[in-house]
Amino acid sequence: MSDPVRAKKHLGQHFLNDEETAEKIGNTLSFKGYDHVLEIGPGTGVLTKYLLEKDVALTAMDLDQESVDYLKDHFSIEHASKISSKSFRVLYADFLKYDLSQLFGDEQFAITGNFPYNISTQILSKWIINAYDKKWYKSLILMFQKEVASRICSDSGSKTYGILSVLTQLFFDVKIHFDVSPNVFNPKPKVNSSVLSLQRKKSINIDCDEKLLFKIVKLSFQQRRKKIKNSLKKLDIPKIILEDSIFEYRPEQLSSSEFVKLTQIISNEPI
Repeated sequence: MSDPVRAKKHLGQHFLNDEETAEKIGNTLSFKGYDHVLEIGPGTGVLTKYLLEKDVALTAMDLDQESVDYLKDHFSIEHASKISSKSFRVLYADFLKYDLSQLFGDEQFAITGNFPYNISTQILSKWIINAYDKKWYKSLILMFQKEVASRICSDSGSKTYGILSVLTQLFFDVKIHFDVSPNVFNPKPKVNSSVLSLQRKKSINIDCDEKLLFKIVKLSFQQRRKKIKNSLKKLDIPKIILEDSIFEYRPEQLSSSEFVKLTQIISNEPI
């Protein structure tokens, strides 16, 4: 059976077509502490219909006009009984450019979806930046390329531990729930996938210049085999500060909280 919406290569689309997987993703959301869910990249609505069974207001956002038209027309008629008793809206929009305060104001919400892997790090970066400035995101349940999901969840000392690991774990508790085979997508991607949850930490203590922190993390991992003191030469750190033992470590040896401490030392702020 063909999909009701044509997958478009230029949008990086791979439509989920397995009911069991879609239901598992829908059940991974806690639905606690928020009344709104934003689904990114709903495609043909395979996950959407399971989200409509939950007691939340659902917004589906897609950059594919064909998908938006399908969800507004045929899908809404087919699932009218689920939609009639709740708030459901479909938006044609680019998530990377959209101001989410227009949707939810200051209310907390959850995000889920199966978005194109070629923009997954851009999307995650937007959430990380917004996580510091705002307290919107309560929970994120997302499908990532398995390799990217592993990097996000890696602990310090691991070969896969890097920029994504540090910055994500500053704001979120992360967990891989299950892996997903390429066989449940149309067209099949060339990689395996993982469903990952990011739960916003109850207490986020980043008592330093966050822009400098992000810069330090990125500079450090650009030369991950070198000691921190060598990786950060561009910052012209005074020699007396470089005497601290933390500069003798390599970046993969520092936890996210230790990168905060490093930033405080470089800024000459009290720890």
